[in-house]
Amino acid sequence: MPICIPDDLPAKETLESENISTIPAERASHQDIRPLRIAILNLMPTKIDTETQLLRLLGNSPLQVEIELVRTASYESRHTPKEHLSRFYTSFDEIKKRRYDGLIVTGAPVETMPFEEVLYWRELCDIFAWSEKNVFSTFSICWGAQAALYYFYGIDKQLLPRKLFGVYEHRVEAPNCPLVRGFDERFLAPHSRHTETPLADVLAHPEITPLAVSDDAGLYLALARGGRQVFVTGHSEYDRDTLASEYFRDLERGLHTAKPEHYFPEGNELLPPLCTWRGHANLLYVNWLNFVYQETPFDLGSLL
Repeated sequence: MPICIPDDLPAKETLESENISTIPAERASHQDIRPLRIAILNLMPTKIDTETQLLRLLGNSPLQVEIELVRTASYESRHTPKEHLSRFYTSFDEIKKRRYDGLIVTGAPVETMPFEEVLYWRELCDIFAWSEKNVFSTFSICWGAQAALYYFYGIDKQLLPRKLFGVYEHRVEAPNCPLVRGFDERFLAPHSRHTETPLADVLAHPEITPLAVSDDAGLYLALARGGRQVFVTGHSEYDRDTLASEYFRDLERGLHTAKPEHYFPEGNELLPPLCTWRGHANLLYVNWLNFVYQETPFDLGSLL
């Protein structure tokens, strides 16, 4: 089934060119189907790119998905046109009386700051608290996952000696979990971060189950509360050239960022990288949507 998004959302043209099925809101409203309602709290500065990346994965499933793009009120992005934010985004105050099958919380470029010093931390805490009674499953990515683990379980992040940057191999730790159904025993996924949530600290919490880890990148995928909380420390949603764009951007800024590992063919940044994680990325999001579809009560009011 297609993903339901506004006709004039910039991602729509890109998705259709990639044969990702979309459907106008008016047509979707006439189908006798209850779509999955997914809110996306987009904390990334490159909001339009992130929208496309996530919608590409959410649209590649047999389920009809209705998307609500959400932004923080306590901090306004300086990298996204105000017209775009006004047209396509809503604030938490506008949605907090609604209920959703799923909530995605993206990463954010604030990972070296203490959580409490992030301008929108208090608002994010309010959103996490709201999600417990108004969202069936919350899917948090990179810094979003670190923030959720800190808010719900008191597990703090730690600064790495150098940036974890590249595409790394992971192994499945809990093959019977629905979220990793169909995964290869070893799979690849990108990471781009300066901090980590120590695996030992996660293992110390019996409520949290690690699903996939990496010898090089540490914890990658975990869940808690029977899947109502999902934590992904990497960026499976990244495009083929996202890591390259970050690398060349850092070079232009005079930063001494090492080349992303296991990414450029033969380590040569002049060669176009291969996208070696697309199959895993699609399976992860399809599995999550299927889990939400199977487990969410028809009446979301019963979450209270």
